[in-house]
Amino acid sequence: MAEYTLEHKKSFTLTAYGFSIQSNFQDMPALQKEKTEFWDRLKADGRFNKLKDAAKDDREWSVNEVYQGKPWNYFAVEAGKSVADATRIIEFPESEYIVVAGNGDKETLFDQLTYRAFGEVLARITDYAYIGGPNATYRKDNGDGTFYGEFWVPVVKK
Repeated sequence: MAEYTLEHKKSFTLTAYGFSIQSNFQDMPALQKEKTEFWDRLKADGRFNKLKDAAKDDREWSVNEVYQGKPWNYFAVEAGKSVADATRIIEFPESEYIVVAGNGDKETLFDQLTYRAFGEVLARITDYAYIGGPNATYRKDNGDGTFYGEFWVPVVKK
């Protein structure tokens, strides 16, 4: 089973651009293609840099959430100033979080950590349960061509 930690996190807020996912969650190549196309559009139209310029730090977040009955994916930052045209301001509760950390390639790290958290950790732990709501992965540059990231998912003790 993948390594994880249980950490208490204070509430936090992320500012994001997002899209409603159309792919089946079981079809990883289609899901990854959809996310890549969205993130490429953000870079091409300047919204990626707009969010990065508003960020308090160098963490880039990928957020998954069911919103208004549909699955969404977002590119987000912890903003130090408002971004008027942001898709959503996402509130994360103060809670216990399962944290899965790792290093990897910039383009695949988010999906790797998400899969390890849901496919390995949450599928096997018996004393905590995912409470629903948004979950998030951040990445930051290690400075050597690799990235460090953490997947955070809010849980409650069973």
